[in-house]
Amino acid sequence: QVRMVESGGGLAQAGGSLRLSCEASGRIPRIANMAWFRQAPGKERELVALIGDGTRLNYADSVEGRFTISRDKTKNTVYLQMNSLKPEDTGVYYCRQYGPGGDYWGQGIQGTVSS
Repeated sequence: QVRMVESGGGLAQAGGSLRLSCEASGRIPRIANMAWFRQAPGKERELVALIGDGTRLNYADSVEGRFTISRDKTKNTVYLQMNSLKPEDTGVYYCRQYGPGGDYWGQGIQGTVSS
């Protein structure tokens, strides 16, 4: 099994930045996609950003141009750099690793943006 652990959340001011990290440990699949999801209060969980096992990148329209997803395969870690933050970015952020080897989620980490 694989364990996913997020870190780097917290509080930021509008217009500021946060950097999230998610490290996978355990039996790491050879092929996997990595993604960040978030869930705001009263809303469904939504995809924020995706980085494929190759070069594929995908962002939600609401974060395009502000967020950047990246990964370091040698460290089994995926990052989400969040710039120009808005209050509506507030929510619980989850990392996900999925592919032929399985589907694994982190526990989530709170990100809060104040006005």
